[in-house]
Amino acid sequence: MTRFEPRDPAWEARCRAAFDAQPIVRTLGIVMVRLEPGLCEMRLPFNPDFTQQHGFFHAGMVSTLADNAGGFAAYSLMPAGSEVLAVEFKINLMAPARGEVMIARGRVLKPGRTLTITTVEVAMLDGGAEKDVAIMQQTCMALSGGAGDR
Repeated sequence: MTRFEPRDPAWEARCRAAFDAQPIVRTLGIVMVRLEPGLCEMRLPFNPDFTQQHGFFHAGMVSTLADNAGGFAAYSLMPAGSEVLAVEFKINLMAPARGEVMIARGRVLKPGRTLTITTVEVAMLDGGAEKDVAIMQQTCMALSGGAGDR
């Protein structure tokens, strides 16, 4: 895996503060379990309220977790004073998302001044074993200043 140098010496505090400020992660119970420059792992325990008619995690939940993991992997490499915004993603749902915990591992493929490309692998932990359920490719944009100004 490629090692990246963050442009902001306070990258980790900035990322964790942004994560903590998201109402969606608190509402859903998403937990950030690993954060390194260009890498982020998040987990979401199974909740039957987040399923579709067959009892699997809804595709929207898979996408939400993947989007966050990729976004924070990208954000870790962005400059101080910036904000992150996903501008595009493509997700392949490869298997039903059923199990105890959904895990999304986002990593930066190519950081850029404005656009950063990430990939996110999503797996379900079930009975101690992981099963791949989705893969996402994402483009994130670095916004200068506060995103709330837009």
